[in-house]
Order: sequence, then structure tokens, then C-alpha cells
Amino acid sequence: MISAKIHSTALVEPGARIGADVEIGPFSVIGPQAMIGEKTIVQSHVVIEGNVAIGTDNFVGHGAIIGAPPQDLSFSLERNTKVEIGNNNVIREYCTIHRGSPEGSVTKIGHKNFLMAGAHIGHNCEIGTNVIIANNCLLAGHVRVDDGAFLGGGSTFHQHMHVGRLVMVQGSAAFGKDLPPFVIAAERNSVFGVNVIGLKRAGFSVQDRDQIKNAFKLLYTSGLNISQVMEKAAVMKFGEAAREFFAFVAAAKKRGICPLKRGGADENSI
Repeated sequence: MISAKIHSTALVEPGARIGADVEIGPFSVIGPQAMIGEKTIVQSHVVIEGNVAIGTDNFVGHGAIIGAPPQDLSFSLERNTKVEIGNNNVIREYCTIHRGSPEGSVTKIGHKNFLMAGAHIGHNCEIGTNVIIANNCLLAGHVRVDDGAFLGGGSTFHQHMHVGRLVMVQGSAAFGKDLPPFVIAAERNSVFGVNVIGLKRAGFSVQDRDQIKNAFKLLYTSGLNISQVMEKAAVMKFGEAAREFFAFVAAAKKRGICPLKRGGADENSI
């Protein structure tokens, strides 16, 4: 803990590993299994408990709780489970991030993510890189969110679902089915089009964007079922991004993917 700045009222348990230039604010509690990487700032009244590894240059806001036991009735405190957080994340006030539930399992957050105030990350979630999770989002257990997704404020996600890369979710929406990459989603289990603006900002070429739109149309507006779509896509000259779209659909969980909201799509987004 050399060169760490720890407030006199903070409680850092013996065994905790605190990196150089870490700041720990008033009344925060750091458990004995915690590892906090250098240059991370932990503000006041934060609780980090259980087996938690936090990387470098992270920011943890007032009142956040990281590593608490999962809200899973089958969980027992004897299980060895973890939270792993990468580098350069912002975790704002009162976020809750629960450790894994099955023995040996992990809740994972990658790099350069922004979790706004009050977001809940349930046990065994996996958050990629450059994800934005807005205020009061609720992620149940085993939710996976891929790189570059944006989850609007107050949106909710059912356990064991998958949010694809660069998905844009409207606030106050709710989902229990998988969301393919590159789509705009809103309301309840509804897809509205392609996230064209997000694709442009991410550097996708005009050709890639057009192919993603064509892939979207084949899936959602051709009138074919999933098996027929996959057969047709297999013989078409799609590039890597469109292939990613179809690979996601092929691997969707048993609840399937969110359908298109008829009459709700923006013509410019498909």
C-alpha cells in the first residue's frame, strides 16, 4: 500500500492488495481478498467484499458495492466465486456488482466501460469493452453484453440473455430475448432497425453498413423462417460484419431473438 492515499476512516482489511497511487475515500470498506490496481479511485462509503480483482485507472463512485453475494437462492457462502474488472472503467454512485454464483464462476467487466449511477450487474454477467450502461439499468444473472453496446436508462434484461455488439437500447425498455449485433431495440422485446449512427461512429465502411442492412432485411423482412434465412445467407456474398450478425442469430438462446416491431422501423435504418 506504499503511496496509496487511504482516508483515516476507511477500513482496509489485512490481506487486501492495494496498488500504487490508489485513493480510498472516507468510510469505505475493502475486504481481505480484494485487489485494487494502481491509480484507481475509490470514493466514500464503497464496499468491496469477497474475491474481487479491479484493474488500473478505474473510478468507483460513492456508495458502490462490488463483490457482494449474488441474489440467488441456491447460493451458499462457502462457494469460491469472483468479480473481475478490467482497466479504465467508470463505475458511478450506488452501482451494485455481484460475484458469481456457481462454484468457481466469475462476474466479468472488461475495459473502458461506463456504468452510470444505480446500475445493477447481476451474478455471472459478462460485460465487454466500451459499453455504456445508463442509470438504473438492471441486468439479471448470466447476461452478456458485447463491445460498444449502449443500454438506455432504466432498461431491464432477463437472465441468460445476450446483447450483441453495438446494440443501442432505448431507456425504460425490457428484454428477455437475445438482441443481435448492430440493432436498435426498444419497448418490450422489440427491434426497430439498424444502429446506423453507431456503426458510422465505430468506423464501419459504407459497404459494411450496407451489408449489415441487407442482412437485417433478410432476417426480419423477407418472410423466411430462421432456418431458411440461414440457408440463403450461407450462399450470399456477405462480409465479416454481416457474417457476425448471422452467427449471433444461429447461436441464439432457446428463447430466440427479439422480433422486428412492425411499422416502427425507420426507413433510413434498414
